[in-house]
Amino acid sequence: MRVAYHSPMPPSRSGIADYSALLLPALRERIEVVVAQEGSRAPRADVALYHIGNDPDAHGWILDALNERRGVVVLHDYVLHHLIAGTTIGRRNGRAYLDAMERELGVAGRLLGLGVLDNLLPLLWETQPERFPLSGVVLDRATGLIVHSGYVAERARAAGYDGPLWRIPHPAWPMTALEAAPDVSGDPLVGCFGFLNMNKRIPQLLEAFASFRQSNPGARLLLVGSAGERFDVGRRLERLGLTEGVQRMDYVPEERMWSLMAACDVLVNLRYPTMGETSGSVIRALALGKPLVVSDVGWFSELPDDAVLKVPVDDYEVTTLEAALALAAEHGASLGGAAHAYVEREHALPKVADAYVRALELAAGGDAVDDAVLWRIAEAAAEVGLTDTSRLARAASDAGIIR
Repeated sequence: MRVAYHSPMPPSRSGIADYSALLLPALRERIEVVVAQEGSRAPRADVALYHIGNDPDAHGWILDALNERRGVVVLHDYVLHHLIAGTTIGRRNGRAYLDAMERELGVAGRLLGLGVLDNLLPLLWETQPERFPLSGVVLDRATGLIVHSGYVAERARAAGYDGPLWRIPHPAWPMTALEAAPDVSGDPLVGCFGFLNMNKRIPQLLEAFASFRQSNPGARLLLVGSAGERFDVGRRLERLGLTEGVQRMDYVPEERMWSLMAACDVLVNLRYPTMGETSGSVIRALALGKPLVVSDVGWFSELPDDAVLKVPVDDYEVTTLEAALALAAEHGASLGGAAHAYVEREHALPKVADAYVRALELAAGGDAVDDAVLWRIAEAAAEVGLTDTSRLARAASDAGIIR
């Protein structure tokens, strides 16, 4: 089996590029994989695999390739409004944007889209993308779907996708000896890694940390990652009197990020609203065996209760978050041990690569295999006089002989 693999790759500053850099070597140990290149003709293959995320700069060309040839889609984000807007309105093709909105909400969606095009409404992908995911455009082109969570699987089915679907965990990075960064410290040191914006609940984290630091004056918060264009972290730090308690770093290379995470006593990864994404930062934290605080939403809610501390997004979020920081700092060893055991059990790279291969084999030739097996079952049934072939087919499916 030969697979045409479409994904952003390093040095792209994309979490999905990091994901593919991890997964590809393991896949190549099992099957033949050819990586597609942006701007080049798609490679010949038995099946095409498309990693789809919400960034039009990183994934616009991949969506174009999917539109040329259908294939198996890895849906990293369920909400794709930014991607669809960037590849329609961003290319002066407003009609395609209207079609996507109509696919989502019928005539009402098309009218909302017209309001955006005529500057009568704010940009929906910036103000409320979770209400209008626009993922149906991608689901319609998928011959198979790979997702990382039950949350996305349920929404894909509700959106009308009825094809083959495989839930495969986000792979974890194999752990080697790591040296903690020597230039950061705190008692405790709390770390938050990734793109910083309102959806990452940074204002709530800063408010909770300011209160936490009143009873833990040695605590420091490490914020690492690029910030949104209209998100002024510095001003928020000044307003909360945290200029001395928070260390801010921009985007850092992979090796540096690992060493910084290893230096932290507690890691925080909050999210609301969720776009249906999984988080590479969360997987890294679990693999490191660090106590981790997350928002109780989407995929994050599916993590084991003994491996992470979950903070509901409600009126008590800041207070609960402050308590979670204290609990994580005090019981880090037990939380971290459960986190590491979970990720080793469920997210091990060989296990994930094997699951990918099974899905791709079925996508490439599963129907033909199923037909051949059913034909042989029917022949054997006829030889012994059994006539209820539909019952036999159901039994074969229940036994796992066919899909």
